[in-house]
Amino acid sequence: MSYLERVFRTTERENRRAILAAVRPIEGGRMLDLGCASGHFTIELARRARAGEIHGVEFVEDWAADARGRGIQVVATDLAERLPYDDASFDLVHSNQVIEHLPRTDTFMREIRRVLRPGGHAIVSTNNLASWHNVLSLALGWQPTPCHVSDYVIVGNPGNEYDGWEQPMFGQQHLRVFTGRALAELAAYHGLALDLDRTAGYYPLPARPARAMTRIDRRHGAFLIQRYVPAPPARRTGPAPASATAGIKV
Repeated sequence: MSYLERVFRTTERENRRAILAAVRPIEGGRMLDLGCASGHFTIELARRARAGEIHGVEFVEDWAADARGRGIQVVATDLAERLPYDDASFDLVHSNQVIEHLPRTDTFMREIRRVLRPGGHAIVSTNNLASWHNVLSLALGWQPTPCHVSDYVIVGNPGNEYDGWEQPMFGQQHLRVFTGRALAELAAYHGLALDLDRTAGYYPLPARPARAMTRIDRRHGAFLIQRYVPAPPARRTGPAPASATAGIKV
């Protein structure tokens, strides 16, 4: 295993550690994991939150079956569509590295807000477009590693461990990649007020120095972790500036 691959795996673990640290206890409440995969991390989250009822959404049937075997109530549905749950039905909603795969991120955020109970909280984590390894890639004229341009192959960054690899399955490509500010403002637009904002991982550093750097320089860590609470939507009223709508056909 190369050094870069070890750092990549370490950074993934650091991201999960930071997510767990952001979880608040819900004491027997209901938890929903959007993109629960096989359910390993979902169970860790539920234990941390002390959830009494665990739900998940996962469209890969093999993973969904594994998650059901762990006691998670899983449904297979499109996360870019309305979720099959009642309004205000969950105390905790979580999503890790899912939003970047979705074409309809407004629907995703709006649905998180809809199913979240008053007093509940949501946690969303995703790649950070503003991380230094992405900034450096652009400075070198390379494609930032989380910004995919193909449904089939990873290309455009010779410094990427996986450059030239074919995607293992359709749907793994990233469609929208966020800075922390953009993610928080999208959430606020749909009624999710930012309650905690941090990053995890700091390429190409290993775990301990990376933790120190994300405390010093929060904006440029590898992964975004944001926690939200319900709030009125922060929607602007009135017409958009002419420059914002120029060239847009309606």
